[in-house]
Amino acid sequence: MVDKSKVIVIGSGFSGLSAATCLADQGYEVTVLEKNSSPGGRARSFQAKGFTFDMGPSWYWMPDVFESYFSKFGKSTSDYYSLKRLDPSYAVIFGEDDFVEVPASMDQMRALFEQWEKGSGQKLDEFLEQAAYKYEVGINQLVYKPSRSMSEFVSLKLLLDVLRMDVFQSIHKHIRKFFQHERIIKLMEFPILFLGALPENTPALYSLMNYADISLGTWYPMGGMYKIVEGMVQLAEEKGVKFLYNQNVQHIEVAQGVATGVKTDAAFYEADVVVASADYRHVEKALLPKSFQSYSDDYWDKRVMAPSSLLFYLGVNKKLLNLQHHNLFFDEDFGPHAHEIYTDPKWPEKPLFYVSAPSVTDVSVAPEGCENLFVLMPVAPGLQDTDDMREYYYNLLMERLEKLTKQEIRSAVVYKRSYAHRDFIHDYNAFKGNAYGLANTLMQTAILKPSLKSRKVNNLFYTGQLTVPGPGVPPSLISGQVVAIEIAKEFAVPALV
Repeated sequence: MVDKSKVIVIGSGFSGLSAATCLADQGYEVTVLEKNSSPGGRARSFQAKGFTFDMGPSWYWMPDVFESYFSKFGKSTSDYYSLKRLDPSYAVIFGEDDFVEVPASMDQMRALFEQWEKGSGQKLDEFLEQAAYKYEVGINQLVYKPSRSMSEFVSLKLLLDVLRMDVFQSIHKHIRKFFQHERIIKLMEFPILFLGALPENTPALYSLMNYADISLGTWYPMGGMYKIVEGMVQLAEEKGVKFLYNQNVQHIEVAQGVATGVKTDAAFYEADVVVASADYRHVEKALLPKSFQSYSDDYWDKRVMAPSSLLFYLGVNKKLLNLQHHNLFFDEDFGPHAHEIYTDPKWPEKPLFYVSAPSVTDVSVAPEGCENLFVLMPVAPGLQDTDDMREYYYNLLMERLEKLTKQEIRSAVVYKRSYAHRDFIHDYNAFKGNAYGLANTLMQTAILKPSLKSRKVNNLFYTGQLTVPGPGVPPSLISGQVVAIEIAKEFAVPALV
């Protein structure tokens, strides 16, 4: 065993913060180099004209994962932010005067399903019983595995667990074993969109997302999702992590297969271990000499990427009607839109979209009497992103939003900012401008994902949404913990040896 102590973490998204804090807690000297002027990665926040906008993640699911993380350090989420469970969890807009509010109560959820399909309330219980098992095994066991070798999965019990979790069946087929009504199917397939792939290509294992949605509920940290980042940074600093901002990493110095340090446009930082929480492909292709890159251009080009997003951050100078905190606009058929994302990448003709209005729950994110809107349209990665295209879709989405909620909104917009592919590339070096990372298809699960450890640089590790366990906030939080465990196995802190 070689003793190591200085760790450089590139990037301060959820996985980078998690890895840095776990390593500092074990006695490592940890420095985080962040490209931007504030921490959080895609979960950054900004303020304008009295509004506070979360830039990326807006859904707080799997509260147990967050609680488990803070409890590792003798803390609780309540030490850093206050959670509120949303009821309704969200609204689904199927058309004009056709709104469905998804209740937090299980009894009300069963009743809602029964309205659409007789006997589906009991079927929902059966579905969620299976999903609960998948959640227990998947979230508490499988996703904490580093997926560096098949030997991690060879125990008889785990093999039986994997078979029981329908890894080799699609969630598309699995849902239709229980339900036939079109609206129920849409509701049950919705959480799969967070995984970045079509239901037909997503393993039925991920019905655990339905358990997270329906049984564990949708929550909101008062003050905004950035409160999680602030709490994680505070905890990291309590553990001794040093944060350096506006540090654009230019190069990882490698000698004889070992990373010796990280060069930014401002300075050189020596390192015994390097953890890349930045975009995996960017780190390989832009920061490492070619001889030390683990994956070829062809390999990356063949990866199935999760979608990108066209986002609008809007400040509205009046309160709005007919909007919940989370609103899914399913007034168009998802089939063609999905085809335009995954099969034949192009800007969509009739897109589905999502609107978050956190000011419905939290008055602190908007001036009095105003509304804070976050509008998201999922799109294929790698598209040409122009100002004219953004403006076209702004008007297309707002026309539908105004029609469906029966009110004028655009004339009341006092702040507007758009964000899409070129911003994801500029701010995060995101491969093809993706927003969510690597899609969770069967062929990109566990050991089939890019490895969390470099194959050619002995002390270079990766964490985040392009490696295990996958995209999303809770998985990224777990990813940082997993990589910290792997580093501790291979590189001990001298003082502790």
